[in-house]
Amino acid sequence: MKRFIMMIVMVFGLVGIGAVSVTAEQHQDVELTNEQQNEMAKLQQQALEQQVKIVEKYVEYGVYSEEKGGKIISHLEEHYEKLKENDFVPQWDRKHGKKPHDKN
Repeated sequence: MKRFIMMIVMVFGLVGIGAVSVTAEQHQDVELTNEQQNEMAKLQQQALEQQVKIVEKYVEYGVYSEEKGGKIISHLEEHYEKLKENDFVPQWDRKHGKKPHDKN
């Protein structure tokens, strides 16, 4: 009898988990005011500078090679430029998934 009750509880639990649907928030176009853009630009610039310092320390300590550190810093700077192009509003609506990586 205990087994039967446990099975029913498990089945209802699994059905409940499967029935829960997650809906994504609808994308709304948001535009920041000039004041907000300036504030975000300042904060993002500070964050970029801090991240660059961190990467430079990792290079100094030998965690990253000069080449890898340069690539990371370049990536961080590209990300900042993309944010700047989009008036510091992040673009989260792109699809995520596995991408083929270069075999270099």
